[in-house]
Amino acid sequence: MRLRTSSLSLACLFTLAFTIIGCNNTLNPLCSSARPVPQIQSLSPSSMTFEDVQQGALLTVNGNQFVSSTEVLINSTALSATVVSPQELNVKLSTDVISAPGSVSVMVETPSGNSTDVGCTSGGKSSVLTLTVK
Repeated sequence: MRLRTSSLSLACLFTLAFTIIGCNNTLNPLCSSARPVPQIQSLSPSSMTFEDVQQGALLTVNGNQFVSSTEVLINSTALSATVVSPQELNVKLSTDVISAPGSVSVMVETPSGNSTDVGCTSGGKSSVLTLTVK
């Protein structure tokens, strides 16, 4: 009888803690497939000519928490990126996404990795950096 009471109390305690604290990726064992929100810190180069774009310039995005499914958004258009490391992405630019000189917004997005909602957050969009095209 004592074992049942103890098991029941532990289950109640877990349920109570889960309800009060809420669920986050650190505490929830069901969040193992969750992907982190990417962060970007710099672009290399931070400016280029439109001629560079026409020739298919390579843009390096530096930051954190990049995974194989992370994409680069150029003016809201998603492009496949080469993930060099969790801190570096490369993407080839073209006139398909940059049609003229000016300020270009660059963002990084990682799609969600969870198929069901168990209180996990997964993926997301980074902040925006500006690439100057002259």
